Amino acid sequence: MKKLSVVALLALTGVMMLTACGSKKEAASSASTEDTSIVIGSEESAAASTEAAAEEEATEVAPDGMYASELTGEWIDESLKDQRPIAVMIDDEKTALPHYGVSQADIIYEMVNSTANQGVTRFMAMFKDYNSVKQIGSIRSTRPTNLQIFPEWNAVLCHDGGPFWNDNFYKNDFVERFSGTFSRVDNGKSREFTEYILSGDIDKNFKNTGYSKTYNQYYSGQPHYLFASHTQDNDLSQYSSAETATKVTLPFHHNNPWLEYDESEGVYKYFQYNQAESDAGNGNKQVAFKNLLLQNARLEQLDEHGYMMYYPSESNREGYFITDGKAIKVTWSKANDLDATRYYDENGNQIEINVGKTYVALIPEKEWDNIEFE
Repeated sequence: MKKLSVVALLALTGVMMLTACGSKKEAASSASTEDTSIVIGSEESAAASTEAAAEEEATEVAPDGMYASELTGEWIDESLKDQRPIAVMIDDEKTALPHYGVSQADIIYEMVNSTANQGVTRFMAMFKDYNSVKQIGSIRSTRPTNLQIFPEWNAVLCHDGGPFWNDNFYKNDFVERFSGTFSRVDNGKSREFTEYILSGDIDKNFKNTGYSKTYNQYYSGQPHYLFASHTQDNDLSQYSSAETATKVTLPFHHNNPWLEYDESEGVYKYFQYNQAESDAGNGNKQVAFKNLLLQNARLEQLDEHGYMMYYPSESNREGYFITDGKAIKVTWSKANDLDATRYYDENGNQIEINVGKTYVALIPEKEWDNIEFE
């Protein structure tokens, strides 16, 4: 049976007042304390919009031997259809730069990793076709928040250890992970910055653990995101409330990141530490995204050392969907660790994101009003 991970953590610490990944009933009750100026649709209407979008996507004819990736909506090789993705914890300290493999990630989550050090962030990068990426990293430890998010993709987490706050999350049957079992690369840095996923590492880990490479019993098979057409973007023109967002500055104070819309390429290019975020493993290509999803999320510090966690399983929280130089307000909801995070527009309909890579940022609620659009 699935374990309720935050409840388990509550029992361990005795310091938390609310759960983050309990039952659907618990998640719904937390919504009563939230701003309900934007109300999500009913379960019936959300299910209907999901089904309608899936039917519409099915009318698009895939090229021979290809299918639409569940992570990006892009056409990829059909041999990958049942392959589970990996979720990789990547160090975002400036010392860890340059990054490897990040421009080839399908989705990148960014969130505060510690309340110390100006709220340093860490990436969790999702890869479907991981064997096509020669080097990924550097690899660092995971946190309770990540352990509540990656299971919604039926992914396998790749990391190197973490604090004891993780222990009860590890006990969940659906949490499968590879920890500290990757390659070391002599890059002239101290040891904590030298671990990378190299070719063959993931296959070796699957063999050693006996985990299934293909989706297992915890995979619902339902569309995670709803994607617009491959030939016609959702440019948000149907929303009179859409605002200009050609530059998005995020209130992460350690790396001070921002994203700039490149109209010629139709993507948002990522910058941090006053420079372009480039991928040394992919010809120094700048990291870029078609979609940006920002989530207003509660954050709680767990101890005096800066360890903390967000609450990723809640209902009717504020958010933004940003694409093609425009932004709309949305709400987001997630019922439990295995349930997909859903995003709803002002009419209560699940949004359609565009085909391509997606960036997801969890923004501490106290910093939410400090997001800047230009």
